[in-house]
Amino acid sequence: MDFQVKISPSGRQFNCEQDETILAAALRAGLILPYGCKNGACGSCKGKLIAGQVQHGLHQTKALSDEEEAQGYALFCCAKPQSELQIEVREMVADETYPIKKMPCRVSKLEKLADDVMLIELQLPATEDFNYRPGQYIEFLLKDGKRRSYSLASAAPIDKNISLHIRHMAGGLFTDQVFSSMKVRDILRFEGPQGSFFLREDSDKAMVLLASGTGFAPIKALVEQWQSLASPRPIYLYWGGRRPQDLYMHALCLSWAQSFPHFHYIPVISDAQAEDQWQGRTGFVHRAVTEDFADLSSFQVYACGAPIVIESAKRDFQNQCGLPPEEFFADAFTSEADLQGS
Repeated sequence: MDFQVKISPSGRQFNCEQDETILAAALRAGLILPYGCKNGACGSCKGKLIAGQVQHGLHQTKALSDEEEAQGYALFCCAKPQSELQIEVREMVADETYPIKKMPCRVSKLEKLADDVMLIELQLPATEDFNYRPGQYIEFLLKDGKRRSYSLASAAPIDKNISLHIRHMAGGLFTDQVFSSMKVRDILRFEGPQGSFFLREDSDKAMVLLASGTGFAPIKALVEQWQSLASPRPIYLYWGGRRPQDLYMHALCLSWAQSFPHFHYIPVISDAQAEDQWQGRTGFVHRAVTEDFADLSSFQVYACGAPIVIESAKRDFQNQCGLPPEEFFADAFTSEADLQGS
C-alpha cells in the first residue's frame, strides 16, 4: 500500500510505501530532505509531523526523545507511514549533477594526522566520474553488509583522489581495520555522495563554521570551496578539541587566516593540561561563538561534530543569539559505538 506525503511549506508531494521510510521515499522521488547517518542516531532528519501517523524503527533517544515524539516530531530516516501524511521540513529538488553511485576505489595513501586520526586518500576508477558537493559524505560497503559513513575532506577530487579523516574508535568494526591492517593499494567499495550538508552558494551572509574533532573534515571542504569561489563572504571558523593535538590541521587553518583577509580562525580547547602550555581560548567551542556574537540574525551557521555539540549549538544560537532556524546547517557525526547492531 502506498501513502501520499505532503511537505510543508513547499506543497510538494511524493508517494511512500508502507514498508519504506519517509526519507528513502523522498530521495527516490528526487527530493532531498535534511539527513545524516540514516540510522536513527544523529537526529539530522528530524522534522514535524503535522498530520497522520508513523511507526518508528529502532533509533536512539538522543536523536528523538519520547518528549519530542509526543510533541509530534519524527525521524524520517526510520519512520514509516501508517496513513496519509503531512510533514514540515526543508527540502530541495535533487540535482542530477550529483548522482549517488556505488563504485570501487583503491587506498592510495595512509597518513596519521594525530595518534588517533588517519588521513586516507582513495583513488577513484579512471573511467568513472564522481561528483559531489563539498560537505557530503560516502558510505563504505563492508563485507558483512554493514556500512560506515565518513565525510569528504576536500572540495573536489584531486587527480582522481578523494580524502577522508578517520578517528580511531577502539573496537570499531571499520576503524580498527584502518589503524591496524589496512594497506596502500587495498580495494574498498563505497556508495555516495550522501547527505544534505553543503554550502548554500545563493547567500551572501557571513558564515560561522563550527567543528569539533574530525568534524573538521567537511568544514575543510567548505572552506576550500569558498576559496575557489573567491567569495567575499566573511568566514569565522571555530574548531574545538579536548587537547591541542586534537586540532590536527591547526597549521593549515593558521595559514588560511594569513592568506585570506575575510577568513578568521578561532581554535578552542576544552580540557587543556599544564604541559600543553595552551594560551588560546578555552571551554566549549559553541560557547565561544555566543561570547563573540550576541547577534547571529544576519549569519549562516554550518556545524559539524558530535550530536551533543550540534544540539547545544542549535539551541543556544537560536535562543540566545537570534539565528534564524533556516540558516543553521548541520552534520552530526555518529561514532561506531552509536551504530552498534547496524
